[in-house]
Amino acid sequence: MMTTEESLSVVVPANRMPGPAQGQWTYAQYATIPEDGHRYEVVSGVLYMAPSPSAEHQSIVGEIFAYLRSAIQATKRGRVFVAPFDVILADRHVVQPDVLVVLNEHRERITERCVLGAPDLVVEVASPATIRHDLHEKFVAYASAGVPEYWIVLPGSKTVELLVLEEGQYHSLGVFRGKASLPSKIVPEWNVKVEQFFL
Repeated sequence: MMTTEESLSVVVPANRMPGPAQGQWTYAQYATIPEDGHRYEVVSGVLYMAPSPSAEHQSIVGEIFAYLRSAIQATKRGRVFVAPFDVILADRHVVQPDVLVVLNEHRERITERCVLGAPDLVVEVASPATIRHDLHEKFVAYASAGVPEYWIVLPGSKTVELLVLEEGQYHSLGVFRGKASLPSKIVPEWNVKVEQFFL
């Protein structure tokens, strides 16, 4: 019989993982978790485990990564990474955004194993399994760490909401779909249509 964690369909606290009490996890303890095929993150000291992404999720992530890589990395403006790649926002906030951008002015934040500090842009491709986590726990973690721009991609509606950080709070610049382009401040003159993310 499968356990709840083995039949995982939503992001849940990984309560069965040996280690500190929930709320007390740090990057040092997170880094000792053996590779077991699951995706883990720490938000506010709570260790979370997420289900494996779907084929649709991976396809969308791949398209967004490719377009951002072309706009950012190919023009030598910064680096673009795709999950799994750790981002240590703070000692008790360790996340793996689906896609992230670090511009050259913050390149010292990039190490061989992780990004130390806030990326300039994070992208989360939400699903029924992850949307609550993306819109609540990670939303708060990204804002408190000072991530300037956050894209929330919804495959079901084929939309992208673009959030920008102003005075420590995220404000939506709108929900974009179809032939609309994102008015990104991190990727200026972005002319990629939202529909191009969804094949």
